[in-house]
Amino acid sequence: VCFASAEGGAFDRVREEARGLLGEAEFTQDSYGYSWVVCRQSEQGVAGLVNDLHAVNTSLQDGGFGPQLLCSLIDFRDSEGRPLAIVYLYKRGTFYPFAPIPGQREKRDNALELQMRALLADDLPVEEDLGRWFPLWDAPGL
Repeated sequence: VCFASAEGGAFDRVREEARGLLGEAEFTQDSYGYSWVVCRQSEQGVAGLVNDLHAVNTSLQDGGFGPQLLCSLIDFRDSEGRPLAIVYLYKRGTFYPFAPIPGQREKRDNALELQMRALLADDLPVEEDLGRWFPLWDAPGL
């Protein structure tokens, strides 16, 4: 979960609530100054992780940090270790794929992203404006 940085007592309470919900939650910042709540719980599967992400988002929103919420992502790896993320944009209520090419800073696998868009279109509201498919170069996990 990515959000504009927040501080203070209210945020400390939200942070502790997130840790209570997720157990192993890590809070970090990327090189752009955005904050991330990172949860690595592969054993529970995607459905459980989505539920956890929703709980953190709700906690942040209920704590008054809704305007700072930017996106959530779930990252995957194929059998060769290549990364792919499904990104949820809060303010748009839409999803898009992000496939960085490992070892090639600021290069994306556009063909894979378009292939994933086609696969997701029947199940998720996919962001139609490709200009809003923002790269998340420094996202934890990718």
